[in-house]
Amino acid sequence: MKKKAITVLSGGLDSTVASAKFREDYQIHALTFNYGQKSAEMEIKSAKAVCKELGAEHTVIELPWLAELGNSALTSEESIPEPEDSELDDIESALKTAKSVWVPGRNVVFTAIANSFAEAENASIIIVGWDLEEAVTFPDNSKEFLEAFNTVLEVGSFDVIKIEAPLIGMNKNEIVEYGDSIGAPMELSYSCYKGLNYHCGVCESCMRRKRAFKNTGVEDKTVYSEDS
Repeated sequence: MKKKAITVLSGGLDSTVASAKFREDYQIHALTFNYGQKSAEMEIKSAKAVCKELGAEHTVIELPWLAELGNSALTSEESIPEPEDSELDDIESALKTAKSVWVPGRNVVFTAIANSFAEAENASIIIVGWDLEEAVTFPDNSKEFLEAFNTVLEVGSFDVIKIEAPLIGMNKNEIVEYGDSIGAPMELSYSCYKGLNYHCGVCESCMRRKRAFKNTGVEDKTVYSEDS
């Protein structure tokens, strides 16, 4: 009988690859959060498709109150930033973009809820897609955040539950290569901040995705806007 795992699955590239790593050894229950983000409908659609491919259970959790906190471009009328290619690796520019799409406490909330499910379902791990490239500008993707949250779970739970972040030391190029090597259904993933029926190709998330496939030579089956 397989062990149980909870995965925080946005339907994006990173969480899809991270979840796929554990599909052979774990019975996976994926959680997708609708927190009022512009891309919620497409993220949920993608996550469902990924779960079908991985044979995972899927639950959508509604968090409408989270959209009301802060003024993130993901959840408000603020425009989604469209950085230049040259700005992706410029720390100052990337940090500015990151702050504009920051949702207060998002990964803290998601991971805490995942822990509740893990305790209730006797799951031994929580899978997350946190990675090295995102950690440069998003502190809740960092190795330090991972280690700190695992310490919280050690202290604050009767059960032995560990957060597994298999991509924590990888950049996007490495994630795409790794995803390709394990047969992760990356073509089903959705990364766009704008929530369009296709990838806009110009938001930061789309640009990092597109660049990684191009850099690695892995076939990119993503449909991008003709204007990108």
